[in-house]
Amino acid sequence: MSFRYQKRVNLGKGVGLNLSRRGVSASARTKFGSVGTRGFSIRTGIPGLSYRSSWGKSKEGVVILLALGLVYVGAVVVYNVALFLIYLVKLIYTKLTV
Repeated sequence: MSFRYQKRVNLGKGVGLNLSRRGVSASARTKFGSVGTRGFSIRTGIPGLSYRSSWGKSKEGVVILLALGLVYVGAVVVYNVALFLIYLVKLIYTKLTV
């Protein structure tokens, strides 16, 4: 049996840095699981049961992480554009009814 050292530094909103003997890695946690630079895990809702997989040494992990980041940024942009359009419609409607 060997000793393990792990420490997580929270940066806010589920994002954090993981410190271990192997080095430093970043990860993001949600209620569904976590995604990091070294792999991902999916929570099942059953205590003590989860699925964990690592990206491996290939560039596959970086590509998947970038794709997830782009999907997140795209969702934020679409959400903000929708809010702006709703604001404009309300503004035009109030100008026409006054």
